[in-house]
Amino acid sequence: MNYIVIDTETTNGFDDPMVYDCGWAVIDEEGRVLKARSYVIADVFCEKELMEDAFFADKIPQYVKDIADGVRKMAWLRNVKKILRRDCKNFNVVAIMAHNMRFDYRSCTRTQRYMTKSADRWFYPYGVELWDTLKMARETFGHDDEYKSFCSENGYTMKNGSPRMTAEILYRYISGQNDFKEEHTGLTDVLIEKEIFLACMAKNPSCAKGVWSN
Repeated sequence: MNYIVIDTETTNGFDDPMVYDCGWAVIDEEGRVLKARSYVIADVFCEKELMEDAFFADKIPQYVKDIADGVRKMAWLRNVKKILRRDCKNFNVVAIMAHNMRFDYRSCTRTQRYMTKSADRWFYPYGVELWDTLKMARETFGHDDEYKSFCSENGYTMKNGSPRMTAEILYRYISGQNDFKEEHTGLTDVLIEKEIFLACMAKNPSCAKGVWSN
């Protein structure tokens, strides 16, 4: 079976996010990357007022330089959607996942509805399951004594003492690189999130995966 791990970077706040960076990797069951994609979403990135509220606005000058240098590709969201659907078909993808998939689902769907005035309402392909690695990690590592000790020792806990489950912290634990810093750009974050998925599958293959399942 093959999967897609996807990540989006957004602007316009948490409740109504608009995606300006979308990256994904098609992977097999062993985590080998079969195809990697990374796009700056022209619909949003070219809107100066929208981009003023980007979560990582300090990275915008680097995006501009990367686009000019040909390091990053810019594309319209409608074309990115077509490429994603084509990858799902060509690689027989059974699930698309993200760390906090509810957010990535919302960012792509709301951007599409806004840009098309709701003429086109659904971004993710019909029939492909949506999974959440955050949900998997909570079930797999949330009650793991070793992970809880790691978080407690490093101050990676919430106010109630529960271990935090950000992709950055989980990857620090999984990789043993406690100084790791997440880049917060689409494709680079995807490559660490696939490791979280693989770690969850190795430790707890029966963990709940679906975004809206119990």
